[in-house]
Amino acid sequence: WCDGRKSIMLQLAASSILGLTVPHTPHAPPRCLAASRAASPVCVDDKSEVEEYFNNEGFNRWNRIYSEDGEVNAVQLDIRTGHGQTVDKILKWVDSDGRESLSDGTWCDAGCGVGSLAIPLAQRGATVVASDIAGAMASEAERRAADLGLSERASFSTSDLESLSGEYDTVSCIDVMIHYPPEKMAGMVGHLGGIAKERLILSFAPDTWYYRALKRFGELFPGPSKTTRAYLHTEEAVLKALSEAGFAPSRTEMTGTNFYFSRLIEAVRQ
Repeated sequence: WCDGRKSIMLQLAASSILGLTVPHTPHAPPRCLAASRAASPVCVDDKSEVEEYFNNEGFNRWNRIYSEDGEVNAVQLDIRTGHGQTVDKILKWVDSDGRESLSDGTWCDAGCGVGSLAIPLAQRGATVVASDIAGAMASEAERRAADLGLSERASFSTSDLESLSGEYDTVSCIDVMIHYPPEKMAGMVGHLGGIAKERLILSFAPDTWYYRALKRFGELFPGPSKTTRAYLHTEEAVLKALSEAGFAPSRTEMTGTNFYFSRLIEAVRQ
């Protein structure tokens, strides 16, 4: 418990260092926050904040984190490692299923970032339709894919999750739910389920009692640019949302480093 508590404390502190703010009440975060005791409430638009952040300073920061040769500090290097482990676990699932099943289907990678998952999927023969809310991220992913000669296998566009349409054999959404408050998470999962014919693959930062107990510790380490909030989700709530969307879990994984924690769930249509 002592080692685990230390790691969680570091992660919560890192959320401030990297520009993510842990909300005060994970289960019912206020959509309107008081700027001061005497001020009127200020309403929060998470989607606009995320879009603006990842098109500006957030792009520079996370592009370095998701680049093997990008200069990063120790915290960012640890997060790069953790995110890479999550992607590797998905690719191991894909490889164990056989390349034939991958090349025969279509894959939608929602919230693709700079292509950390979409590009290796295309390298394995998948037809990938990827998107990100930030045009800067999607453009960088498109550039990286083109440099590898994968433009015919992977396409990239700018879109929020709610605007995605079409029908795909597999839909993935990796490390994006941290930007969705709990009251909007089920709707997001339901929408992604509506465009997934066979399989949904999701990852999220798990909301457990020790995260909640130590949340305030992370708030003691404010960073210079706290621009987006970080939301935790209980596994029970995510599984319920998947069930309501018509999916049941088939494989799960957990990734935990000093500064990165992510629960990974593969769910298949029932």
